[in-house]
Amino acid sequence: MKYTVLILSVLVITISGCAGNPNSSLANQCDTGLNMAYKELDYAKSNGFDGTVEYTKAASLLGAAKIQSEFGKYPNCIDKVNRARAYIKKSQQ
Repeated sequence: MKYTVLILSVLVITISGCAGNPNSSLANQCDTGLNMAYKELDYAKSNGFDGTVEYTKAASLLGAAKIQSEFGKYPNCIDKVNRARAYIKKSQQ
């Protein structure tokens, strides 16, 4: 009987910990943004824009955003990704 209560308690705690994690949406947004930005950066490089100051700034921001993502700082990651994507667009003008 004691083991049943213990197992049910652990199960309830595990399930409640997984439900409705607010960071999961931010994590997805960060990861999606990083993937898109790196593709845009590769495209800019393939078109010869990798020598621009904006390209370098974008690459640096994406590196920092990746680190922010790994530490769970998703709002900071999203901000850096958005700024990097703006620099990538500027580099192609």
